[in-house]
Amino acid sequence: MAAKKTRCAWCGEDPLYIEYHDEEWGVPEHDETKLFEALCLEGAQAGLSWITILRKRENYRKAFSQFDAAKIARYSDAKLEKLLNNEGIIRNRLKVFGFRKNARAYLAMQKEGLTLNGYFWGFVDHQPLQNKVKSMKDIPANTPLAETISKDLKKRGFTFVGPTIVYAFMQAIGMVNDHAKDCFRYHEVQ
Repeated sequence: MAAKKTRCAWCGEDPLYIEYHDEEWGVPEHDETKLFEALCLEGAQAGLSWITILRKRENYRKAFSQFDAAKIARYSDAKLEKLLNNEGIIRNRLKVFGFRKNARAYLAMQKEGLTLNGYFWGFVDHQPLQNKVKSMKDIPANTPLAETISKDLKKRGFTFVGPTIVYAFMQAIGMVNDHAKDCFRYHEVQ
């Protein structure tokens, strides 16, 4: 019989959460579209649990043109209003309209010659920060670095990018390794 893998306690027993933990969370991500998606979905999660967003992720991908920022930036108010009737996503007006705002802010960054990959990973010298988390209580809700990034993103016109959301984003895309030291993924994502 195979030994049970030790995982971070937050992923619990939900098969979707376990798959996300085992295959995505904390893995360094450099793909522009995936980074944009992660930033938008972390914002959509504000005030909710991540599993709620994870269960709706495919619906978000369909509703928001597979997170093609150029397409989302051109969404009309009417299209966004129609999305507010989509039961497959969180139907919060500020969050839905925020996706377009973030797409436009991202396109403005591109005009400056910045990529999301270069921008975010530049804050950590293109190497994941390695925390030594023993338990969930050791994981901060945000950090001074997340606060710095949050302030800069807001100046650039992004929304739903407070320091707690930014820190969750940093964890998700692997900028910081917050897997517990006894989690089987801790060493794998280093």
